[in-house]
Amino acid sequence: MAESEKITINMNVVDLGKVDLLVDQGFYSNRTDFIRTSIRSQLDTHADEVKDIVIRKSYVVGVVNYGRKELEKLRDSGTMIDVKVAGLLVISDNVDAELVKQTMASVQVKGVLKANAEVKTAIQEL
Repeated sequence: MAESEKITINMNVVDLGKVDLLVDQGFYSNRTDFIRTSIRSQLDTHADEVKDIVIRKSYVVGVVNYGRKELEKLRDSGTMIDVKVAGLLVISDNVDAELVKQTMASVQVKGVLKANAEVKTAIQEL
């Protein structure tokens, strides 16, 4: 289940006027529809580049969840992981900073990190 994240953009008034004309003419239902469609079009245009980066840099694309039990198993086996996510990384609320430090060698998120404040601070310190 993918989540969405709110973003804000600034546009010059001429470009915004052109978007509004397209909306008024029924090409798009609203400004947001135009922006989403434009972003998807650019992502499609650059899909091969994104795929190359994902393969080369070993990113996981999508939603990745780490819970306490999974991280405790890693800790108990002495395994440290490098986490690279393009999308959403969720670390459960029951995970503390110490467990993160014991199991994660590095964390890179291109997108959104959802975790408690303590864990976010620990990740920034890795």
